[in-house]
Amino acid sequence: MDRLSDALLQYHDRSKHRVNRYAPGPHELDWIAQPNPFREFHGAPRVNLLLAADTFHTRYNEVRCGALPSAYGIDLRNLSILFELSLGLSAWKSYRATRWALRCNPSSGNLHPTEGYLVCPHLPGLPAGIYHYLSRDHLLERRAAVDDSRWITAFGGNGVLVGISSIHWREAWKYGTRAWRYCQHDCGHAIAAVSYVAAALGWQTRLLEAPADDEVARLLGLDRSDDFGTAERESPDVLLWVGHPDGRPDIERMLTASDAAAWYGCANQLSANQVRWPDIDSIRLATIKSRTTELSAACAERRPLPAAPALDLSFAQVARQRRSAVDFDGTTSITSAAFFAMLECLMTRSDTPPWNVLVSPAAVHPALLVHRVDGLEAGLYVLVRNPEALSSLQTSMRPEWLWEKTGPDHLPLYFLLPFDLRASAKLISCHQNIAADSCFALGMLTRFVSAMQEPWRYRHLLWECGMLGHTLYLEAEAAGVRATGIGCFFDDEMHALLGLNDHAWQSLYHFTVGGAVDDQRLSSEPPYERQG
Repeated sequence: MDRLSDALLQYHDRSKHRVNRYAPGPHELDWIAQPNPFREFHGAPRVNLLLAADTFHTRYNEVRCGALPSAYGIDLRNLSILFELSLGLSAWKSYRATRWALRCNPSSGNLHPTEGYLVCPHLPGLPAGIYHYLSRDHLLERRAAVDDSRWITAFGGNGVLVGISSIHWREAWKYGTRAWRYCQHDCGHAIAAVSYVAAALGWQTRLLEAPADDEVARLLGLDRSDDFGTAERESPDVLLWVGHPDGRPDIERMLTASDAAAWYGCANQLSANQVRWPDIDSIRLATIKSRTTELSAACAERRPLPAAPALDLSFAQVARQRRSAVDFDGTTSITSAAFFAMLECLMTRSDTPPWNVLVSPAAVHPALLVHRVDGLEAGLYVLVRNPEALSSLQTSMRPEWLWEKTGPDHLPLYFLLPFDLRASAKLISCHQNIAADSCFALGMLTRFVSAMQEPWRYRHLLWECGMLGHTLYLEAEAAGVRATGIGCFFDDEMHALLGLNDHAWQSLYHFTVGGAVDDQRLSSEPPYERQG
């Protein structure tokens, strides 16, 4: 095992919650040091975006089935919609004197470590350059103005780049060592959120695998020390191509063209006192990505379309009403047809968000603890999203599992154990009732050896978990129920339930879906006061 792989394994094990010991975290919350959830660049020119999401009428069911509209023009108005429904605010909540924002993209603890950027050529209503998205005010801050003919040709087609970065301190303030994992989950949520809205606009999204982290940082201006000063730094995550599916952006040419760019703005400091977590520094360094070869998109198997959800909602409505449930009623059930439709949307399709983003085969497989699905026996199930993983999963788990194929013929769902697993779900989820009071809960299994061989892929596995979670969020809303991600779970208790005895397979994120109980004490306000 080389040095980076060893550092990765040490972090992964040290960041596990255990029944007798939680992962290292703050002993108490320093409320004075709570980070500002909004990064802004003082002095950068600002471009107000329109509030135009209600002007297009794509239905959610059309998006999930890949029945996309003709591509909208890539201009300021439609980019406004892209950011409004992916990374923008969905509401303000308040309780007594406390007020906080909710966003369309989910986040662990509603702490939002994720920052979004736009890299674009000259577009109708928007000069060429590099922009930071400020969700609080729904506007773009122009970080760089680029005036170079090579910039235009570097885009290689009709489209733009959306950049994503993370501020790890926002999560570490509350969650300590384990926070880095949550930042990666949130990056996956953001990737999925962008891809869904892009699809609703008739655009395709693709994750660029080739660029190195230092190239992403250079393009987005994250390496500009003078612009950050004492402010918390951002770690580069990913670049997404959004637009025509055949676009071939040339990042090296963009970087060359941006060398003479005029840069604007200085980052605001988010916290009065940032605490360093050495484990986070260690895993960040261990998972830095170098330049690799850009892969061709994997050929996803053609599959029947999922059944229509119970509610025929517009995409904009689903995106904005998405919430993380804080409690379930313990009585709501869903039909087996609704359950199977949700799982069908977790299967990869090359033309359907969020899976049109990926160029690698599916690497995450849900292990489902089913409690209340009408017509389906309670117990343990596994959805094998990539058939190549079936044999390894079978040999790695308990030999007594049934492995009975169940559900629709085309859905690779296997029944392992008939049993009431509500108590197990609660225990595994750090004793939280929400996992037992749901319709079903799940852990996301991945073959950990791929991360050990190329440590930067650890981040990609966690992103894919976040993408699965975002899909379940939207599916739950359309089914008339609600979902929530569970970051606090006892990793090895889940592994023990399944019979996993080593690091070959690990569960990286947990989730649950059920009938939500709303907190009636909270008041709600619209996300933005001004009109588009």
